[in-house]
Amino acid sequence: MASAAIFSSLRRRRSPSLEAFLVPVDLSDVALLETLISVASDVASCFSGHRFPFQRRNSRALIGKVEIFRSMLECLRDSAAAGALTPTAVLCLKEFYLLLYRSKILLDYCAQSSKLWLLLQNHCVSGHFHDLSQEFSTLLDVFPVGEVGLSDDVREQIELLQRQSKRAKLFIDKKDDVLRTRFFWFLEEFESGRVPDSKDLRCFFVDKLRILDAKSCRVEIEALEEQIVNHEGDVEPTVPVLNGMVAITRYCRFLLFGFEEELEIEIQKKGRKRLIAQEIAETFLTVPKDFCCPISLDLMCDPVIISTGQTYDRRSIWRWMEEGHCTCPKTGQLLSHNRLVPNRALRNMIMQWCSAHGVPYDPPEGVDASVEMFVSACPSKASLEANRGATTLLIQQLADGSQAAQTVAAREIRLLAKTGKENRAFIAQAGAIPHLRNLLSSPNAVAQENSVTALLNLSIFERNKSMIMEEEGCLGSIVEVLRFGHTTEARENAAATLFSLSAVHDYKKRIADNVGAVEALAWLLQEGTQRGKKDAVTALFNLSTHTENCLRMIEAGAVKAMVVALGNEGVAEEAAGALALIVRQPVGAMAVVREEAAVAGLIGMMRCGTPRGKENAVAALLELCRSGGAAATERVVRAPALVGLLQTLLFTGTKRARRKAASLARVFQRCENASLHYGGLGVGYSFASDSASTRNTTTFVSDVSLPMSISVPVL
Repeated sequence: MASAAIFSSLRRRRSPSLEAFLVPVDLSDVALLETLISVASDVASCFSGHRFPFQRRNSRALIGKVEIFRSMLECLRDSAAAGALTPTAVLCLKEFYLLLYRSKILLDYCAQSSKLWLLLQNHCVSGHFHDLSQEFSTLLDVFPVGEVGLSDDVREQIELLQRQSKRAKLFIDKKDDVLRTRFFWFLEEFESGRVPDSKDLRCFFVDKLRILDAKSCRVEIEALEEQIVNHEGDVEPTVPVLNGMVAITRYCRFLLFGFEEELEIEIQKKGRKRLIAQEIAETFLTVPKDFCCPISLDLMCDPVIISTGQTYDRRSIWRWMEEGHCTCPKTGQLLSHNRLVPNRALRNMIMQWCSAHGVPYDPPEGVDASVEMFVSACPSKASLEANRGATTLLIQQLADGSQAAQTVAAREIRLLAKTGKENRAFIAQAGAIPHLRNLLSSPNAVAQENSVTALLNLSIFERNKSMIMEEEGCLGSIVEVLRFGHTTEARENAAATLFSLSAVHDYKKRIADNVGAVEALAWLLQEGTQRGKKDAVTALFNLSTHTENCLRMIEAGAVKAMVVALGNEGVAEEAAGALALIVRQPVGAMAVVREEAAVAGLIGMMRCGTPRGKENAVAALLELCRSGGAAATERVVRAPALVGLLQTLLFTGTKRARRKAASLARVFQRCENASLHYGGLGVGYSFASDSASTRNTTTFVSDVSLPMSISVPVL
């Protein structure tokens, strides 16, 4: 029998029913015949009149075999021998059942799959048809035709089919193979730096493949991208080749069909996503932390395990690896390999939790596939050259196109900019940034969201940061989107863009000085979605590492927002880290002391936070004592349960946490001793504190735990 793996691509798109792999049991002979007739009739009715884009001859031959078998089965049902079939006949009929269902799956695969993917798999799919034909022939050899009471006409048809099946050879349609070769020729042309003539591309895509509009072309692109995500390591074509095919198809989509495209599908998808998020929010449920991806903080749809043993959502970790990272986002460990193993146990738990609480849960199609995904971050030269050509067309539309065309172009640049540093580099070099800046003020919500997200993706490439910052008005426009963006996603992505840009030390002061930037981040940290809070707190953390931003952050209300954030498990770690930096300056320490919940929040983190969160919390308390004077020290040392928490941290904390806890314990001990000796805390504080004015400010950031799990999202 042919391996079930031949239909792996189909299973990724839509899982076949269990009947494809289970033989019916406990059926009478008549019931078995009725079941087989039903399946055969279903195959014949579904595909007899269908026009297959490829594999036409093989498909017609297989459908013809099924129709002959249906005639045989109907004859058996109507004969006197229907209720007294021999054991050999029953076994053969059960095997026929499996072959019929596998035939249905293969025909459905050829009818519904991407045209380009079928073309690339032409030889392989032809082999599957040949395998089924040979298995039909084998069953006919052992089926007791003379013992089951068939009519002469049906027996003659079966015998003729038997002879034809024995002589049948592997058939590969020459026309299909010529088209396949032509597609690879286009790939070679781009690989050599030559752009094929538009007439040749139109003839291939429109006249031969019958891809007649932008929507059909986009469907083909999405199908090929799905094959890349679900690619098996030993399957041809390889991922670099598929990347090249996607790039060529994208280039042709704009070259041949233009940019006037309805955006209703994208708007519907966004509406569906927002509806699910709203339904989760309206249930007033707290999603269990283990069910959320450490990168996106969203409920995981397809949890996978990486080489370090950590679990992430497949899309998030795939994007992380596509950026070129070779470490675990959570632990910082080097990845020994890029294989992603499905965490089925966790996925089942998530599904059960969602079902129990009435939360919509849409796992991606094909998550049951047993294959492991490999990520390739090596684009082919052909894909780069084709993407360059597409970028040129996109930027032309950004400059001169209609509003609808500009919206589509911004979306496509956003998608291109998420697939690798090479794309990010030449998109910026081609002049996309000024046009994207102009779209930031667009009244069209979709255009604004796509443009700010495109800038976010471009900013991940280090050289592009300076181009964005030096573009006149670009930073101010990003801040305006952060403050007044049309959609929540636009405001969140603007915050993430500021976080990305603030990775450069020289830009931190410029960002903080921009009118409304810190205020908007503080508001987002308090009022935004969980993802928005994460974007805001990471941006504020980066800004707080610049000593001259301290007063600005106090005036803008960022300190108060970060104190409140200490009670939010998802962002408390970064908030504590930022506070630890701010309190190093006396003015920052005084601002934190004025917040009633600050010390209690940091103590709470020492009790229940993550290991890194505990580090940042104890560091913040220590710096508060050093820079905040006697009043701050008194509030810290008199906090309930501090002694016990310090003792616990001294034994169970990380190396840095133990060091900070020991220093804070000495402060506590000296203050207690001074209080007993002098009768007051204020005198004793001089032994505990270090003068802020004499401390080396050049090591401002080195003693704060940087959150290793923070990464710029690629959207």
